[in-house]
Amino acid sequence: MRAIDGPDAQLILAFLDRIGITVTREPIAEDGFLSAMRVRAGTLIVDPERLEWPGDLLHEAGHIAVTDPALRPELDDVSGDPGEEMAAIAWSYAAAVEIGVNPAVLFHPHGYRGGAQAMIDNFTAGRGVGIPMLAWFGMSAEPHRAAADGMRPYPHMMRWLR
Repeated sequence: MRAIDGPDAQLILAFLDRIGITVTREPIAEDGFLSAMRVRAGTLIVDPERLEWPGDLLHEAGHIAVTDPALRPELDDVSGDPGEEMAAIAWSYAAAVEIGVNPAVLFHPHGYRGGAQAMIDNFTAGRGVGIPMLAWFGMSAEPHRAAADGMRPYPHMMRWLR
């Protein structure tokens, strides 16, 4: 079975559709940062024959989600900005929690430069990278500030798109 047809990918794709991130399936000759995926005009393009890791869909969609809305329709590549990278990682973890995808699907052993388990450990303990960026973008509330502000803390998201 192709990874795109598996239950995790189907949950992820349904979620992305629900929040307004368009995913198009087509062959990709040249990979983006992640294999079998590209971003074109704010749309996530995925090669269904080559996708190996369904969690990568969430990570790449996270880049689209945290992009400035004025720039999103013209987004043809993910930002190299470290803050946006961290925000995309935090966004993807919150999305995995929201839809019930195991964090090990997102933080798989072939990604995150060998630091997948550290990502799982940190996020499940509430210490993940990028949470302050999501708060700054008005998408979530940092756990240490949420109660004082009367909000639910991350990984709860107030909105899924910046």
